Amino acid sequence: MRVGICTLGCKVNTYESEYIVETLEKAGYAIAPFDSVCDVYIINTCTVTNTSDAKSRKMIHQAKRRNPKACLVAMGCFVEANGNYRDEAIDIYIGNKNKSAIVSLLDEYFTKKEEIHVPFGPKEKFEDMFLTHFEGRCRAFLKIQDGCENFCNYCIIPYVRGKCRSKELKMALKEARKLVENGYQELVLTGIHTGHYGVDLETSFADLLKEMVQIKGLKRLRISSVEATEMTGEVLEVLRDSKIIANHLHIPLQAGSDPVLKAMGRKYDLKEYEEIIKKIREIRPDISITTDIIVGFPGETEEMFLETCAYAKKIFFAKIHVFPYSERKGTKAVEFPNQVDPLTKKDRARRLTAVSRELELAYAQKFQGKTLEVLIETSKDGISTGHTSNYLKVKVKEEIKPNTFVKVEIKECFNSYCMGVVKEEEACLL
Repeated sequence: MRVGICTLGCKVNTYESEYIVETLEKAGYAIAPFDSVCDVYIINTCTVTNTSDAKSRKMIHQAKRRNPKACLVAMGCFVEANGNYRDEAIDIYIGNKNKSAIVSLLDEYFTKKEEIHVPFGPKEKFEDMFLTHFEGRCRAFLKIQDGCENFCNYCIIPYVRGKCRSKELKMALKEARKLVENGYQELVLTGIHTGHYGVDLETSFADLLKEMVQIKGLKRLRISSVEATEMTGEVLEVLRDSKIIANHLHIPLQAGSDPVLKAMGRKYDLKEYEEIIKKIREIRPDISITTDIIVGFPGETEEMFLETCAYAKKIFFAKIHVFPYSERKGTKAVEFPNQVDPLTKKDRARRLTAVSRELELAYAQKFQGKTLEVLIETSKDGISTGHTSNYLKVKVKEEIKPNTFVKVEIKECFNSYCMGVVKEEEACLL
């Protein structure tokens, strides 16, 4: 049977979908492009914004139109957030629990030909998955954690992903070693609340990092996202002592205004955030720090928004992922007064994106004329493309085998990428 899989949303979803691919292939299913005619369609959904919801519904209906007789599986955050959601296109409903049971669920469906609703229920334990390959990628994701207990006032994710649960340290290390054995030189640690790893176990995120950087053959270890408050002294020590950890951190800010941060229910103020960034740059002066910022949160005035723009420039982010505030039913912020109108949110998103582009180019230009190590990920039509440790996208006019590290002198910088030339003998700026 042919199976097409569509993955929406975060790196955690991407990891889970890859596990499902591996599991289905072992069971004898053939993985096919999602936009082809398949016997089974799986949509791993997202619900972080209204746009995510709309895209989830769109993909469900597109698949069913492509083959009305196919078994359609809808799983993930959108399904769980909308517990009573029913759609005649869907045959199997799975939330964020028991995704790993996909083979037995398909067997049941094809035996009984009856709609299946997997109970959501509490998520007490980490649903262990073990990946050996990451098809079509040179960087492999490794899910180490699930769930979140921050309950920020705008966010639905803690309600649909459940409490924090972590992968056993020995299993995380075993999976990492296997991926490295299979040729992956860069691993990306991912989770819903990555830095909270180990709170349910007798370990910590710092402990995990200390073990990971010792894996033989691992050349880069990248952290997908971490909260500012989780950059503890121990984590900073590992960052200082190990060059294997990529020179890039994604640290969500969400707002550059203290009143907005307080209204959001974030766990820090601007002074605390800035102090943490300062500590990081004391040990990694050239580190790339990217962030998430929400514009148009209830009560955000034009003055507060301008404060956010100024603060972003002060911190000198390498890139900002900009999100207009999206009302999520079930969160506190939905009931807040002084909701910002859609046009204002759109305008602020446009203006902050312009700030991001300015900062992105300025950060990249710092490395013009310098030599950096690039992991080549694609090579086509005489152009090879990859990323540096500090997550600059770099292109060279040479055909280079993917999954190869090369030294590249950065010659010219643009908003979304840099052009460079391969330098065989030069030392790299780490």
